[in-house]
Amino acid sequence: MNDISKQAAEQAEQRKGQADNFIVPGARYIELDALRGFAVMGILAMNIVAFALPGNAYMNPDMAGGSTGADLLSWFFGFIFIDGKMRGLFSLLFGASLFLVTSLAEAKGQSPAKTHYSRMFWLGFFGLIHFFFLWFGDILFLYAAIGSIAYLFRNSTAESLIKKAVAIYVGGFVMWAFLMASIFVFQSQTEMPGADILMVEAYQEMLDGMGFTSAAIAKDVALYQSGFVDIANHKLTTMTFQPLYSIFQAGLETLPFMMLGIAMMKNGFFLGKLSHEAYRKWALWMILSGTILSTALALLAYYSEFEPVLLINITIAWTLPTRMMMTIGYAALLIVLIQQYSHHWLIRRVAAAGRAAFTNYLGTSVIMCAIFYGWGFGLYGEINRSMLWLFVIGMWCVMLLWSQPWLMRNRYGPLEWLWRTLSRGQVQPLAIR
Repeated sequence: MNDISKQAAEQAEQRKGQADNFIVPGARYIELDALRGFAVMGILAMNIVAFALPGNAYMNPDMAGGSTGADLLSWFFGFIFIDGKMRGLFSLLFGASLFLVTSLAEAKGQSPAKTHYSRMFWLGFFGLIHFFFLWFGDILFLYAAIGSIAYLFRNSTAESLIKKAVAIYVGGFVMWAFLMASIFVFQSQTEMPGADILMVEAYQEMLDGMGFTSAAIAKDVALYQSGFVDIANHKLTTMTFQPLYSIFQAGLETLPFMMLGIAMMKNGFFLGKLSHEAYRKWALWMILSGTILSTALALLAYYSEFEPVLLINITIAWTLPTRMMMTIGYAALLIVLIQQYSHHWLIRRVAAAGRAAFTNYLGTSVIMCAIFYGWGFGLYGEINRSMLWLFVIGMWCVMLLWSQPWLMRNRYGPLEWLWRTLSRGQVQPLAIR
């Protein structure tokens, strides 16, 4: 029996070793760089509504930004193909990078735990600065917190990681489905004859707090049309614990994606080790299935005339399965395209944008807040949803134009260099000699 157990352990270790042989410590992978570039560009297409429009325009086009014609089509397109999927792709890649960085540290004889947690500490620091003094939609603090947990799974096999990630994701979906369904009960109680006035007021306060009333929109516009000090003071005093809340709100979605990202490095998925036929099948079935389900949910929201409680349920809970499907499908599709056109100038520039993804992410926040907030050009709440694509495309051009020339002369993006320097406790070389 002992011999059998020993043989099984050796076989498991061999499988792990074969998976890890896909990784060459210190190497650059065009697949990862370009995927990260597509993700950081795609995140802006998702976030632009939150940068530019008030209240819950992100969920409900009736709130602001226009809900007819091109504006309505823009909402449909964003809901079906972008919302949550680009963040999912970014989370997958964060897990992949976690595995690469710690593997490189281990290969150099350094402590992978010390390397990782130092990086997470400074990432969390950048995230808090970003949240309180620039933009409320920060994901860096969330990634630092969840990345600290994801590290604990780095030595698991790819198969084990996938099973655990799916189990956590399904558990999160069930939890949010039940929590959001309770709001239907709350709503029905307030609509009953002779409903308690305090309960009705509490229900209205909930909608107001979630940005579903005209008063909430007016308050939101007034705030972000004000100056830098007023906006920062509001977040410091009334949104103090929001970064911590984000861990609860998005943790059970983000952690599984990071775990899958580690698994997809171990089994070679991210490095193009599967057959093109396999990637095409993953892309076809995941994107097709996700698109059908997302379209059905979008039509349900539209024909309900964007009823608030239904929208809350759809956006927070019911779209979770489609996000997972389409994120994996996009990853498969993009890997095929990246490998097929790896020498194309556009793929090379997207890959450069991905190598400087940290700088591009925070740089986007600086530029977009300067355009839309009161301390800048003050366009907050003034631009229709469909016209926001002009700002998205403009920012994409900026990313593609600066990243490659900079990286031809320097080892890292500016903020990547700063993060690396702080994490290692000593100034890192930047310029390429």
